[in-house]
Amino acid sequence: MIDRYSHPEISAIWELENKFKIWTDIEIYACEARANRGEVPKEDLETIKQKAKFNVEEILEIESKVHHDVIAYLTNLNSYIGPAGRHVHFGLTSSDVGDTALCVQMVQAMDLLIQRTETLLQTTKEKAKEYKDLPCIGRSHGIHAEPMTLGLKFALFFAEMTRNLERMKDARAQVAVGKLSGAVGTYSNIDLEIEEYVLTKLGLTVDPIATQVISRDRHAFYMSVLGVVAASLDRMATEIRLLQKTEGREVEEPFAKGQKGSSAMPHKRNPVVCERISGISRVIRSNVNVGLQNVGLWHERDISHSSAERIVLPDSTIALDYILEKMNFVLKGLHVYPDATERTLNVTRGLIFSQKVLLWLIEKGGITREDAYLIVQENAMAVWADQSKNLRDLLKQDPRCSAILKESDLNEIFQIKPYLERIPLIFKRLGIID
Repeated sequence: MIDRYSHPEISAIWELENKFKIWTDIEIYACEARANRGEVPKEDLETIKQKAKFNVEEILEIESKVHHDVIAYLTNLNSYIGPAGRHVHFGLTSSDVGDTALCVQMVQAMDLLIQRTETLLQTTKEKAKEYKDLPCIGRSHGIHAEPMTLGLKFALFFAEMTRNLERMKDARAQVAVGKLSGAVGTYSNIDLEIEEYVLTKLGLTVDPIATQVISRDRHAFYMSVLGVVAASLDRMATEIRLLQKTEGREVEEPFAKGQKGSSAMPHKRNPVVCERISGISRVIRSNVNVGLQNVGLWHERDISHSSAERIVLPDSTIALDYILEKMNFVLKGLHVYPDATERTLNVTRGLIFSQKVLLWLIEKGGITREDAYLIVQENAMAVWADQSKNLRDLLKQDPRCSAILKESDLNEIFQIKPYLERIPLIFKRLGIID
């Protein structure tokens, strides 16, 4: 991922320095386990632990000749260790080290993403409570439907991200495994006890069965969860972008002092951060397909997954970390305009109360739903057609309606408050309020 959309902490996880450090830990732990079994002399183990180090530039130079990253690494490592290095990598295959280390990196990355998500969850909860009672229009198909509150939108974000947090924890568990089982997973040159020792040290569990590699359904699930979280962030960003449109401008993402929106039009205040979130989300979701394609490898393994994973795993985790932080930034500093939400509620001049009228006509008049629907729809179409008309006045003048509903009935129907009475129950169900 390019530096423009990267935070240093998560980027460092995918640097070669960290990868080779994990490789070194694995090799040392394996030597420790063998020493515990009497297979490595204690003095050799101490030499390995004291002298084991690597140099990234030197490894890359060696790799340019041998064209194998693990061999290049081991060559460099043993150049520092000396003769005791004969115990390093004993009975292991490249994927024992590389695959296990990759899972460590994926766990490290997910831990940071979980922290970001927990922060965003707290922000959505705060915003939901803050705007729990602020009326705004709800829309279906982009058309005004019925009144709701702005807090409900944030409550929905909260519920969705709560589910995402659980998915992320599940994804972490799926990849928090490792294997040191040899070339095709049969432990032909290494004991299971050594694997268990090393993985315990790394904070991983043993993959009960592996081939030369850890099965990529685990990685595909991990990638899929990243894609789902990114899709949720896109949904949140898109909602804010729509609410920021000039016609309503009910909310607006932060706009800093000195910030400029357009090189040509000085008046512009564009939702550029939300647009960035939406755009980067598309990249993450497209990478999910690579994870799914990597599941089907030839026989006990091929290497077709490796090159792709070196791109999509770092990029997807780094990108998701970035847009999680940006979404929290947007919500924390979100501008909300209550006067605009109130004005927008009245744009359709009473049409948003049409269902209430329909139900009252059915209940009080004893007429069929079809007849009641016809009365309301005919008057509603007249309101759509003429900006000077409103639904309440037309219904009052319609003898079919006035024969059933009195003016006091219409006064009661055309109120926003009844639409919001059960919202606290939703908030309690979500655990946002007590």
